[in-house]
Amino acid sequence: MELGIIGKSRSGKTSLFNAVTRGTAQVGAYSAGTEPNVGVVKVPDPRLDALAEVFKPKKLTHAEIRWVDFPAGSFGKDAPGAQFLAQIAKADALVHVVRAFEDESVPHPDGGAIDPHGDIEALDLELAFSDLALIERRVHRIDVEMRAMKPADRPAMETHQELLRRMQAHLESGAGLRSMTFTEVEDKELRAYQFVTRLPVLLIINIGENDVARAAEIEAEYAARYAGSSVAVAALCAKIEAELSQMEPDEAAVFRTDLGLSAESPLDRAIVNAYSLLGLQSFLTAGEDEVRAWTVRKGASAPEAAGKIHSDLERGFIRAEVAGWQDYVAAKGSNAELKKAGKLRTEGKQYIVQDGDVLNILFNV
Repeated sequence: MELGIIGKSRSGKTSLFNAVTRGTAQVGAYSAGTEPNVGVVKVPDPRLDALAEVFKPKKLTHAEIRWVDFPAGSFGKDAPGAQFLAQIAKADALVHVVRAFEDESVPHPDGGAIDPHGDIEALDLELAFSDLALIERRVHRIDVEMRAMKPADRPAMETHQELLRRMQAHLESGAGLRSMTFTEVEDKELRAYQFVTRLPVLLIINIGENDVARAAEIEAEYAARYAGSSVAVAALCAKIEAELSQMEPDEAAVFRTDLGLSAESPLDRAIVNAYSLLGLQSFLTAGEDEVRAWTVRKGASAPEAAGKIHSDLERGFIRAEVAGWQDYVAAKGSNAELKKAGKLRTEGKQYIVQDGDVLNILFNV
């Protein structure tokens, strides 16, 4: 999964990137680089750690997220550069960092007052303009192409052009394409395009150190205004999270308590929100050789999940042995104990995998 970090200059994007990469890809403050910063990090998963305690595997493999921090300079009065738009559109979701903190040592780049809502609206507008420009170019090309077409070939192109015009009107109304509903056929037609406003968005409200005690209240305020089926909201102090990321877990936990923060990292919660936005979940495999988390879409069947492990497992799928991760931990990893407790099920091709399932795939090729 790839998440693209975007935001205005001095919004705290760099601090967030340093926090999520936990020191593995540190970037200096206010980096003025012309290329995105990239870091690949493991997705925290207590379920995986609990299974590892039981099985003591030779290898522990977490799901991974690729974080791409796009330069703030790719956004501005002239709109994002084409090279960045192409890269941004390839992300699975956008992480929009919004400045909501006051700091005299970090003046607002425009020289004005801090305006989180204005910054959200301004960047959304820039992205909408880029999608509008793409639609206008395509509509014009279709006009040209249809002049050379036989009458019998035109209806399909006219239908597609009408879809694009509908999208154009939606964008001009001030809404992103992520809030539009498309048929399966329309969705397939649009996959060839790189529309950035179709991507789900995780809004990170970057608050000041003095506001961390009000993080939940601030998050609720912004969620009431912006959250939806394709938009999630999280409030956190990126500066503090970046500092905590450099500490040992036990030390960071004590520091969180001293600051009156929740024991749960807001970054971990943000990752959960990102998974939810994308309709993703994790199933697990466990044994002495490896304990591993696998990412799959919600609603995936057992054969689809098997295919994530290896194509041969999907092709030759017979059945899956399934148990919840808590049941595996309680049974100390013993299939015999799971069967005795009636917790180990045998499921066929129609089974819909649930988040946290531990699967053992039986197959024959």
